Amino acid sequence: MKNILLVLGLLWIGLSSFTSKATIEGKVLEEGTTDPVIFANVVLFKNGVRVGVKSTDFDGNYKFENLEEGVYEIEVSYIGFDLQKIKGIKVEIGKTNRLDIIMTGREVQLEEVVVTEYKVPLIEQDNTTQRKAIRKKDIRNLSKSNISALAATTAGIEASDEGEAIRIRGSRSKATDYYVDGIRVNGNLSSNQPIALPDSKMPTDPQRPKEIVENNESYDQIQENSFKAVTTEAVSTFSIDVDAASYSNLRRFINSGYEPPVDAVRIEEMVNYFDYDYPTPTNGEPFQVITEYAECPWAKDHKLLHIGLQGMKISNDNLPATNLVFLIDVSGSMNSSNKLPLLKESFKLLVQNLRRQDRVAMVVYAGAAGLVLPPTSGKDKQAILNALNELSAGGSTAGGAGIQLAYKTARENFIEGGNNRVILATDGDFNVGMSDDNQLVKLIEKERESGVFLTVMGFGRGNYKDAKMQKLANKGNGNHAYIDQLSEAKKVLVKEFGGTIFTIAKDVKLQIEFNPAQVKGYRLIGYENRLLNREDFDDDTKDAGELGAGHTVTALYEIIPNDVESPFLAGTDLKYQEITSTPKSEFKDELMTVKLRYKPRDGKKSKLIKHSVDAKALKLNESSDNFRWSASVAAFGMLLRDSKFKGNASFKNISDLAKAAKGKDENGYRKEFIELIQKAEVNKKAMTVEK
Repeated sequence: MKNILLVLGLLWIGLSSFTSKATIEGKVLEEGTTDPVIFANVVLFKNGVRVGVKSTDFDGNYKFENLEEGVYEIEVSYIGFDLQKIKGIKVEIGKTNRLDIIMTGREVQLEEVVVTEYKVPLIEQDNTTQRKAIRKKDIRNLSKSNISALAATTAGIEASDEGEAIRIRGSRSKATDYYVDGIRVNGNLSSNQPIALPDSKMPTDPQRPKEIVENNESYDQIQENSFKAVTTEAVSTFSIDVDAASYSNLRRFINSGYEPPVDAVRIEEMVNYFDYDYPTPTNGEPFQVITEYAECPWAKDHKLLHIGLQGMKISNDNLPATNLVFLIDVSGSMNSSNKLPLLKESFKLLVQNLRRQDRVAMVVYAGAAGLVLPPTSGKDKQAILNALNELSAGGSTAGGAGIQLAYKTARENFIEGGNNRVILATDGDFNVGMSDDNQLVKLIEKERESGVFLTVMGFGRGNYKDAKMQKLANKGNGNHAYIDQLSEAKKVLVKEFGGTIFTIAKDVKLQIEFNPAQVKGYRLIGYENRLLNREDFDDDTKDAGELGAGHTVTALYEIIPNDVESPFLAGTDLKYQEITSTPKSEFKDELMTVKLRYKPRDGKKSKLIKHSVDAKALKLNESSDNFRWSASVAAFGMLLRDSKFKGNASFKNISDLAKAAKGKDENGYRKEFIELIQKAEVNKKAMTVEK
């Protein structure tokens, strides 16, 4: 008995000592941005004595663990920033103390320096590595835009012009890590490995690196929706679209200093990139319909109609068992840091969300397709991660064969009542076997009948095939995301995991009937590639968009009231007939009726929801943050497209509108958008000067 008590006593002492420790953690960020300061030196002191040194990672994170109770100080330093000192950090037992640190930039100037005797220590205990961060403007100043030219800016590294591996004096090449956009690139890359920067409306300056000037990206042409007269076309019908690929794609153009291609700007995907504070469904339906009607910010005599859908929210733990097939492009075109390396890191984030009941198989394709990981339980994460780590790029691209094998694998492991999905990750550059868009679309349309859904994730720049990926996602009961950086992968695969992976309703269509007593004309903003015929609304064989768990969908109509004259409706008078604008008296105060059709995720027969909207319009300053934010994003899209409907929209008034509607912004996406407006204005001015 004494021995037992002794053991229990020791165990209690051990547990007590374990829980009597504390942690200090946080991020180091650059002032005025959400950008992390990577490789910053973070030093922790207690009573003037240094107790630890850390370097921030690629997300700016640092962490000190197993600390004793007391008062600490932190010093943070990095070249180009003022030294930050934080004193009086009280650490409590058993708690994690969160401390984010903002670094203030400063100009680095060299003045007269007097050198005195200084003895370099044999070993610097707190500096076991040498690091150098190279930014976009540095890359543009290189004589060549490739990995070896980048590496050669670091002492001890020799670049080769013959396409050989980088030579590192005094070490093997793999002893040095290269990170591009936060992704590790193998040290044995050949010297001619390009660092692709996006291209759009660029002057063909012969001094610019070839990799920057050349561009083989493809986008479907968009014919912007025009105004329709209610007297001749009172009904508007379209499919929902939850994709947000356009926003992250145009963001990488703007962040790189260029204007995005006009046809890369899909306004509905920009608007739907953001979350909105809509009420959750309470009526037993998978979503809630919300409408709001107010003044239009860019056209003083017009009004704006905001329609929102909020999908039912399901926690990850409550999602049905998942049968996933990763379909990964490992062809030669994926051999750059913003493609396969970023892809692998992105999928690793998804793997962390998998549960015991979930299964993952992995199909890869280059010149041919093959199964590299049989269906594996989510509990065996290391096996899945190992399969990802072993992927390398090379060869041609047999995309059609890969799609066929992936769907075959998904069907063979189908989970009844579960979540069955293929996740295709590629730059879209198919060039072997079945590569024609029409053939691929027919294949996807056939495969979707099996009940297997599709997610398409786009990577890379320079040869990105956006048009192909849009078609595949649209026809495959799927969604489309573009991953330009690791933080976007976190958004799509971690924060929005349920919405990306699990569909709660399919073939979701909207049909709006406008009241001619209130509305003279209307224009659907965006959704050009999702328009449907009027009769398609009641046709359950007609394909439409899918809604994921927790997803929001937003659509905007610009309205010309019945008492407003507009040049946009010129030529709509009829010669041979007169159409009355007098509706039934009991409906004269209604603006319109919204009708919505959807199918349950496993159903074949649609359900109908109706919603009427009152014609009374709010003042713009009386409207919600949801309304004004979506309006600012739509107006920004019209500016980027140089739309003839942009009215008096300008970078300044869009920015002012967005700032006033920013709201909580827990993830910083809205703050980033406001900064993007400012960058786009700078880019526009720069391009105008160059022309």
